[in-house]
This record gives sequence, structure tokens and C-alpha cells, in this order.
Amino acid sequence: MVGAGYVGATCAQLAAQKELAEEIVLIDIVEGRPQGIALDMNQMSAIEGAAARVIGTNDPADTFDSDVVIITAGLPRKPGMSRSDLLEVNGRVILKVADYVRRGSPESVVIVVTNPLDSMVTLARHALGFPARRVIGMAGVLDSARFSWFLAEETKASVKEVDAMVLGAHGDSMVPLLDRCTVNGVQAKDLVSKERLEALAERTKKGGGEIVALLKTGSAWYAPAAASVAMAASVLRHERRMLPTACFLNGEYGLEGVYMGVPAILGRGGVERIVELPLSLEARAGLQRTAGSILDDVRQLQNLGLM
Repeated sequence: MVGAGYVGATCAQLAAQKELAEEIVLIDIVEGRPQGIALDMNQMSAIEGAAARVIGTNDPADTFDSDVVIITAGLPRKPGMSRSDLLEVNGRVILKVADYVRRGSPESVVIVVTNPLDSMVTLARHALGFPARRVIGMAGVLDSARFSWFLAEETKASVKEVDAMVLGAHGDSMVPLLDRCTVNGVQAKDLVSKERLEALAERTKKGGGEIVALLKTGSAWYAPAAASVAMAASVLRHERRMLPTACFLNGEYGLEGVYMGVPAILGRGGVERIVELPLSLEARAGLQRTAGSILDDVRQLQNLGLM
């Protein structure tokens, strides 16, 4: 886990409790922080009975030969900021991390969490030079989880019974698939009015901003960490789960040369297959719009000399 902030530290905690690996490395540039967090987590293991060992470090060499790298490092959003406002500062962080991941863990699968997600995973793949299937972004799992929770609250059903899918960019232009939402197999549109369903979709699009506004000093960390670890588990354990993932599209959904959230089968080598769903004309138009917003950020990265 790169970055010992709230997201990175929670990723390490969840990975340790789930025993995803014998060794979990937490790296940060702040001296003492990852070491202290790791010591605390290892002592927690004496209570939880988890066999995984967390290593806290400031030395990139300690991350070498990793099977999976989760990049959470970077500045979080503050109230009034968009994800795109973080482009330059977090882009430079991604380049520094990519340098030692490329040298030390050349066979790893890299999961990018840093915002703005879709442009940061594009930059990471450019800097790493890895096959696109091994450089992916965490977005859709989180956005779909938010939509699922809102639907569960609305229908008074257990969130375990709710299945929702959100595609596109990790931002205000994301595309919640209203006709794919179900509660124990029952279409959400049969349980919730069209107006309420659309309102829940809009709340999902602004779900991260809602948390930022409430916290005032940072952004979400529990759900993003859980989403990242779910993806890592599917890779490390070869679970082959179908999860909405920021993948590099090469003609899928009629889009070329852009990273975007789409359903994908994740296994040991990263993306095993991108799943193309039949979409409504409205959803396809939404994906075209969201692709435009992502490419705008990528062009900005190019103008800044980062790509």
C-alpha cells in the first residue's frame, strides 16, 4: 500500500485481517508514520488472530517483488475542490511511485486509488509501461457500493440484497445504470419511482463530495479502502470476480484509448476480460460524455508535461 493516510492504512488493516498475504508493506514519505501504524496493526493481530505481518517503511526497496501494489498516495479533496483540481500535485506523486514500482515490482498488478482516478491510472500506465491489464483503477466498486447503500435505505431492504452497477468516470459524469439495479433479483424500478431512482443516482454522483462537505478536512476512506482490497483479493486469490473497474478500453463500448469504469473479470494477471453489457442509448451517450471529461484531464496532464 503506497500512502499511509486514512485510505492506505485502512487498506493495510483490511488486507491483514483478511490475510491476503503473508507480508503487507505500508510505505509513506513521512518518517515514523507507517512504522507506527504497522506496529499497532501487528499488535492488533495478537487479538484478531491474523497471521499476516504488516511492514511500515519509508524505503521503496522494501516494496520490491510485490504481487499487488495499491496506490493511495496524494492529496485528498477539500470542500469546494473537484477531483480535477488535484491533477498536477497528485500526478507528480504518481510519477515518483511508478518509478520504483516499475524497477522493483515489474510483474505486479497495480491498483490506482489516487484522485482524479481515471487520469491518474492513465498516467500510471504511461509511466509504468506495464500491459494495460495490469494497471487498473478503483472507482466503480466504490461508486456502485454508494448507489447500493442509497437504494437499500430507500427500499428498507438489507444492503446485502441490493445489486447496483455504476460505470464511467469516477466523478460527476459517472453513469449509474438504473435498469441494472436489483433488490434480490427484483428490478429497482419496480420498487422505487423513476423520480426517486434518478435522485438516488444523482446523489451517487456527488457521493464523495457529500462526505467531503461533512468531514470538512478530508475525504472518504473506509469504503474506498474496502473497494480496493476487494479488487486485490480477486487478483491475489484468483477469485475472478466481475467488478466495475477502471480499465483501458480498446474498442469496447465503442471507445478507444481511454481508461474508464466498466465491468471486468479480475484474476491473477489483472483484467482477464472486459464484459460488454447491452446498454440503453442514454447510458451509451453518458459513457461518451464521461470519456470526454476524462480525455480533457489527460490533455491537461500532457500540457503540464507529465505525459
